[in-house]
Order: sequence, then structure tokens, then C-alpha cells
Amino acid sequence: MDIVYIRDLRIDTIIGIFDWEREVRQTVSLDLEMGADISRAASTENIQFALDYKAVSDRLIDFIGSSEFLLVETMAEQVVAIIMTEFQVPWLRLRIGKPGAISQAEDVGVIIERGARG
Repeated sequence: MDIVYIRDLRIDTIIGIFDWEREVRQTVSLDLEMGADISRAASTENIQFALDYKAVSDRLIDFIGSSEFLLVETMAEQVVAIIMTEFQVPWLRLRIGKPGAISQAEDVGVIIERGARG
């Protein structure tokens, strides 16, 4: 299995459980590794056979940017569902971070992996 990836996709959104977090947009950072077979796209140089990382990015920017989540965990599960369903991705590893959520840490968040890596 090949991997198509997106690193440090930054999106402003409403995220958090505290009252102040419900009033200001915060930046979340996403890293995605998505299982794909790139051989047909490579041999034909045709984007229709590729996992279009621009389309994935645009979809997530639109979805997360217009959403309001209490928990990063909920956001992560919904992002995975979108990518696996809409883009037919059989395996995905996702990291979502909230930079600055804890002043003593550079970043906090979750990493989840779903599907069959085959």
C-alpha cells in the first residue's frame, strides 16, 4: 500500500469545552497519512486515478472551519469518516493537534488510525 500524506494542515475553528473556547476561533493542525494505490495514476499521469490531496484538504478546511466541536476526539472521528467514505480510503492515520492549548506544551491532541493497512 502506498501512502498519500498531508502535513500540518492548519484550520481555524471553534473547539474546546471552556466558555472562552466557544467564543474564539482556534487553530488546529492536521497530519494525514492515507492508504492508496498510486500505480495507475503514476503510469497514466491522470489525476482521476490519484487520491487528490487538494480535494481532501479543501473538504476538511470547509468541514472543520464551519464546525464547532467540544472535543478533538469527536473531530478526529468525523474527519476519518469523511475521508474513508467520500474518498474511498481503506486506511488512515490522523493526527489532530491544538497548538497552544497548554501553555507549557508546544502541542496537544490525538492520533488515531482506522481501517486495514494492507
